[in-house]
Amino acid sequence: MVNQKYLRRGFAVHAFWWIPLLFCLIQIGTLEAQQIDILLKGGHVIDPKNKIDTNMDVAIYEGKIVQVATNIPVTNAKKVIDVKGLFVTPGLIDMHVHVFMGNDLDAYIANGPTSVAPDGFTFRAGVTTVVDAGSSGWRNFRQMKEQTIDKSQTRVLALLNIVGTGMVGRYEEQDVSDMNPVMTAHMIKQLFPDIIVGIKAAHYWGDFTQVDRAVEAGTLANVPVMVDFGEHDPPNSLEALFMKHLRPGDIFTHTYSYGPTKRETVVDENGKVKPFIADARKRGIIFDVGHGGGAFSWRQAVPAMKQGFKPDVISTDLHIQSMNGGMKDLANVLSKFINMGMSVQDAIAGATWAPANVINRKELGHLSVGTEADVAVFNVRKGDFGFVDVRGTKLKGTQKLEAELTIRAGKVVWDLNGLSAPAWDEVAAAGNR
Repeated sequence: MVNQKYLRRGFAVHAFWWIPLLFCLIQIGTLEAQQIDILLKGGHVIDPKNKIDTNMDVAIYEGKIVQVATNIPVTNAKKVIDVKGLFVTPGLIDMHVHVFMGNDLDAYIANGPTSVAPDGFTFRAGVTTVVDAGSSGWRNFRQMKEQTIDKSQTRVLALLNIVGTGMVGRYEEQDVSDMNPVMTAHMIKQLFPDIIVGIKAAHYWGDFTQVDRAVEAGTLANVPVMVDFGEHDPPNSLEALFMKHLRPGDIFTHTYSYGPTKRETVVDENGKVKPFIADARKRGIIFDVGHGGGAFSWRQAVPAMKQGFKPDVISTDLHIQSMNGGMKDLANVLSKFINMGMSVQDAIAGATWAPANVINRKELGHLSVGTEADVAVFNVRKGDFGFVDVRGTKLKGTQKLEAELTIRAGKVVWDLNGLSAPAWDEVAAAGNR
């Protein structure tokens, strides 16, 4: 005889078989009914962090990424933007810029006219986040925060200069008495850990003192150090810098600079990458482009790339001298590496997920659901182009990245060809304007 108790229990279990199915249907219905402010439709998504490299749609709601998938329904989208044939990427991160613009006409970069206002030069290149590379020190960082960081749509992070007054001028940057690791670390760790992501040592004429002070501060604050190492006469040893003074995770900028009288190069005079460079990379030294107005040479970059020595991070060293010279903007610098044989995917990684990891801001540089909607849309133009280095020499190329659309925190902040805009005559016909 069948046990009635177990029969009843079995019936109860099977009677509610529909509950999991109903839950799944509710979830599907929720996704389909999800409100979307902006839907980027039909583009080729490149998201290195999430290993996406294919045609997908990107949905944005209330400033956040809410879905990245194929064939997202347009039903509940307030604005659909057709990006078919274009690359959709995370908003670019430029890890080396100077944006402490000010009116001190006697100053160089700190509160001076050589720095630029970020919003004027970021969005048009697909950049949504910049890292000011040591323009200010602990003494004047609050001023930079008030003048630049707090007033910019661009997300502005910073490396704090080991010199207390930052980059006021070359003479001030030699003041060893103003290189205070304790005060520098205190400004980072105790006051602005959400904004200051590292320390900068630059433009020093002497030995390794400045670097060592910066590393001491970096250890106290648990942040990386970026070194601009190139005004020593005679040149200091790069091998010693990489293997004895810097730590794994510290950053060497201006990697492809050529200035043999004061700066040791990574490629020797026979066109060969020096053997210790591979050892430094294995040790964890980060190599940053930092193009600038005087720190990128084809005679270094081309042979280095041919021998497989690619940068970890691609950045501009943006300021008024570089943007009006061979550098121009980050899209142009990425294009240079694409024309030296780097894939579009690797170039995008070098300006998104790679710098996000270096500065330990892993909430940036990707299109994961729930993250702030910083997105760039690029066209890859085909044609005959010329790319110029800081010495006025040219490399010919056939491809150029062009930022069509930039979205910062869910809002369109750059639209080169009106991708997001309705046709004027349709609007007029509808009587709305």
